[in-house]
Amino acid sequence: MAKITFVYPHNTKSVTVTGPHCALNCAHCGGHYLKSMVSVEKIPNLKEVQSLLISGGCTVDGKVPWLKHAEFLADQKGNLKYNFHVGLIEDEREIDLLAKIADTVSFDFVVDDETIADVYHLKKIGEDYLTTYRKLNAKVPVLPHITIGLLGGEVKGEFAAIKALEEFNPPAIVFIIFRPTPNTQYADRKPPELEKVLEVFNFTRSTFPNTPLYLGCMRPGGKYREEVDINALTLGFARIVQPHPAAVKKARELGFEILEAGECCVL
Repeated sequence: MAKITFVYPHNTKSVTVTGPHCALNCAHCGGHYLKSMVSVEKIPNLKEVQSLLISGGCTVDGKVPWLKHAEFLADQKGNLKYNFHVGLIEDEREIDLLAKIADTVSFDFVVDDETIADVYHLKKIGEDYLTTYRKLNAKVPVLPHITIGLLGGEVKGEFAAIKALEEFNPPAIVFIIFRPTPNTQYADRKPPELEKVLEVFNFTRSTFPNTPLYLGCMRPGGKYREEVDINALTLGFARIVQPHPAAVKKARELGFEILEAGECCVL
């Protein structure tokens, strides 16, 4: 029997180590999503959560400056699970410290130089992302995240990123899909064409026939989301976060064994 896990991450809280501030002002985000996250100092006030997504804005070098909170985060961990976004860190001592408290690291996996420059406004190249991934992957579980249409809705570099992942044989691959966000550089753009999204899905499945594929929380809503979710289901994705009701209905009709999870999909 086919199996699907629908993820409703109400037991995971998103935490920012920089408040609403980010030095990069990325084209797709502009700091918008930091505003809804809990400040790191308020972790002791969080009740009845099982895990934290620890993220934040980046420095001008593309790093999330979590290190200054390392001792506090270690003290607060207890039975909590930590999923970190750390960006481009390369210092071995920092990675060693991260490995002591992180249960997993979610890494935005980008190898296309134009996308890095236009979206993140960074003077970095794809090889910088590969270097960081290699160093992290040697010491802590890493889950690559690929944003389809990251370049303002254009599919460019996603196929190269998937091919580059063959070096690492990741435990799973997480997909999210660009959606325009108000008051950002890409506010007037459109999500990638559905056909292009499905091409990326199919290419990944053929390249990684045995690797679990996850559909993460960030993607457009409405009819678009319905079609994406149903296609992910029928392509054999292992997890879908906040599934469209039509996808849940379809899973029942097709006789899937349906499981539910209450934390961030990588945990």
